[in-house]
Amino acid sequence: MPTPAGSLSNINATVHDDQPFGDWQQHSVLIVDDEPGMRSFLERALKPRCGLVETAVSAEEGAKLVERMRFDVIILDIALPGKTGVQWLEDLRAAGCGSDVILITAFADMETAIDALRAGASDFILKPFRVDQMLNAVKRCIDRSSLARANFVLRREVNDLAGIEGLVGDSDAIKRISTMIKRLAPMRSTVLIEGESGTGKEVAARALHRMSSRAEQPFVPLNCAAISPELIESELFGHVRGAFTGATQTHSGLFFYAQGGTLFLDEISELTLPLQAKLLRVLEERKIRPVGSEREIPVDVRIIAATNRQLAEDVASGRFRQDLFYRLEVITLSIPPLCERPEDIPPLARHFNAQIAAHLNLSQVVIGPEDMRRLQAYQWPGNARELRNFIERSLILGYLPLEQFPVRRCVMRDGENVQFDASLPLHEVEKQHILKVLGECAGNKSEAARRLGLSRKTLERKCAVWGMDR
Repeated sequence: MPTPAGSLSNINATVHDDQPFGDWQQHSVLIVDDEPGMRSFLERALKPRCGLVETAVSAEEGAKLVERMRFDVIILDIALPGKTGVQWLEDLRAAGCGSDVILITAFADMETAIDALRAGASDFILKPFRVDQMLNAVKRCIDRSSLARANFVLRREVNDLAGIEGLVGDSDAIKRISTMIKRLAPMRSTVLIEGESGTGKEVAARALHRMSSRAEQPFVPLNCAAISPELIESELFGHVRGAFTGATQTHSGLFFYAQGGTLFLDEISELTLPLQAKLLRVLEERKIRPVGSEREIPVDVRIIAATNRQLAEDVASGRFRQDLFYRLEVITLSIPPLCERPEDIPPLARHFNAQIAAHLNLSQVVIGPEDMRRLQAYQWPGNARELRNFIERSLILGYLPLEQFPVRRCVMRDGENVQFDASLPLHEVEKQHILKVLGECAGNKSEAARRLGLSRKTLERKCAVWGMDR
């Protein structure tokens, strides 16, 4: 029995053509129809609203476009020359294409509609239709696409619960960083965060995102050191089917999932020089090109980068592009290591104690005043991440395993056990030791930093605090 005019899906809540449909500029649509009038009609309706609209006259021509780039929505006529729309839709789904497909036709019965939905159509609209019917159908598809991106981001975040609530600490350094984040958050500017591993660079990045106008959009983190150089370009920009060996399906990159939100590139110094050049182009042109594609896709993504190295030194040695460094260094946030801000250890320990105990459904471990002093006397080379792991281990054991934290600080050098007065505060012991090493190095800060296991920048900062920067 023929279907009534209109969509088989629920289109009762129609809207007028002049009503707003939200910001679709981040989305792309492909129209496949052999009728020039229908292609022109749909193109005029969608081009003012969507970031990219492409057209094709056949399934074969549409397949070539899909191989080169990803579309959020495909509007597909069933009656096409050669392969029908339903046949091509089956091929798309078999190839792993996840784009929403709206099928349209002038001749349909219930059996055709059922075949279309079984093939994986998102919607089915009978010609002739009104503009608002098609716009409503496209809007539903875009909403589903946005929800899929949000779910993807949540899955990536589910195993990273530490520090979600924001920066924790009472030190002047943390207060300065918090003030700077409040000023930077509303801006679109790229931010570079420097600091040793475990100091909380991602926590600062999340705070920047959470306090910005993009807070309702995805925050997508990527550790550039955790993915092989051969795969990271595809991970960032996506790829089309057949782009390289093993690319059996079209893949959307992290820029796609971060549309409208923030992309956090941790350990950005690990990117190869060719990929640095491609990232620079994205920052300048706000467009990405998936691997194997000939088309560029507009993106609206804020970049926050982080590194545990001195990028200026990498630039000088040729390991990092100077133009990308200057493009990233619009604003720089430097997070000092935990050993330089021992006053942050008590609030951090209490925060991790409460947070992890609730997550593991355990009672909080007792941390007495003497225990806290011993925690503050430790250097924490792994920074806040090491402290968090220690608190989690303590919660599991049911007590604080303080055997790794000696009451008396000792420094071994050339086989000599140099003892410090245990009554001295940690910062004084540290100062005496650093000045001793500087003296042994005849004031050579680079050599002293190497012996101390510090970065030169950290050493210079300490000397400046002590009024001995020269």
